[in-house]
Amino acid sequence: MNLNQFKPLTVYTIYIASTPEKVWEALTSAEFSREYFSGFAVEMESKLGGKLIVRAPDGSEHISGEVFEYDPPKKLTVTWNVNWPDLVEKLGTTLVTYEIEPAGEAVRLTMSQRHDRELNDDILSGGRTGWPAILSGLKSLLEMGKAPQIKMEPPVKMLEALKAMGIKTP
Repeated sequence: MNLNQFKPLTVYTIYIASTPEKVWEALTSAEFSREYFSGFAVEMESKLGGKLIVRAPDGSEHISGEVFEYDPPKKLTVTWNVNWPDLVEKLGTTLVTYEIEPAGEAVRLTMSQRHDRELNDDILSGGRTGWPAILSGLKSLLEMGKAPQIKMEPPVKMLEALKAMGIKTP
């Protein structure tokens, strides 16, 4: 896969009073992710080409992917494919990259979501709604020891756009 063909359509940068190692652990650990990601658990084989699974609170496989860049605790790129019928076939693969950099007494975490094709804002509204909640929870957990419980549901406009494309959603 040529990573250069993917365009960043969603980018967030946050600053966290923590260390690069702790941020890395929070991003790659099922134990940590359950706390800030609404009960979802990130399971990842810690190597290039490793498998990524994000399990829903009921244990089902909600997201699957593969590790494409692995440079702890600096950079991680994974494919991020939501397991809804026909979604990947019609919308293409999504790449998620985390870049972790020291910033004085904090860490600058930049998350980008890239796609190999143009997608409209209604489709992108899912990530653009979800990522701020996920990253805010991660920041709160690392800085205060507890993440707020943020109720997240797919945006109506995104669900309508997917339905119009013939993609079945839960």
